[in-house]
Order: sequence, then C-alpha cells, then structure tokens
Amino acid sequence: MKIESLHHIAIICSDYEKSKYFYTEILGLKIEKEIFREERQSYKLDLSLNGTYLIELFSFPEPPSRPSRPEARGLRHIAFGVNNLEENIDFLNSKNIETEAVRIDPFTHKKFTFFADPDELPIEIYEV
Repeated sequence: MKIESLHHIAIICSDYEKSKYFYTEILGLKIEKEIFREERQSYKLDLSLNGTYLIELFSFPEPPSRPSRPEARGLRHIAFGVNNLEENIDFLNSKNIETEAVRIDPFTHKKFTFFADPDELPIEIYEV
C-alpha cells in the first residue's frame, strides 16, 4: 500500500445549520459543494482549507451520540495548525467558544489547546 495523502475527514452532525455555520463562519473553511441527498434525508457539505479538500460534513435524521470523553476508542480529535495560538484563542472566546488551558507539547515545545464543535467533537489548534 502506498498512501499519497489524507483525502478527507467525514463528520456527522446533529444540527446541520449550526455545524455548517461553525465550520464555515467560525473556522473559516470554504464550501466547495453542498448537496441534499433526498433518498437519505441528508445533506453533504464538502469543505476545503486553503484550496485543499478537507472535511465532508453530513447530516442524518437522528444520528446516535458517540462518546468522546473520557478517552473513547475511535477518532480522538482533529487538529489544525495556526501561526499564533493566543490570537486564535481570543477569536474563539469572542465567539463564546470555550477553550481549554494552553498546554506545551513535551517533545516539540509547541503550544496547543482544545475546544469543541457544536456536537462536542474535540478540535485542537496547534501553534506551528
């Protein structure tokens, strides 16, 4: 097997409009394509970052919850690199999005923190 790159991350949300707003207006991802799949009563929103296809956001009627805390099996979190951690924390806080205390990676000595999307999916921002 020879993987060339990560193609996308798929996220199922409980409130499509709320999550669409969060990922586009708060995180700044660009909408590439939005379709409603009648047979599944589901939206599929393709999102990109800096021209790279990154996230598929799905809505489904009554999706079950998935535990993420305490550390459950499965996808742990998604992480985005940022140039200035404090600036991004201030922005998130100004939008009433709570961030955890800043931590220092013991190996790289870089700063990072976590916050959550509307469905409590953990998201990390890591100072690059």
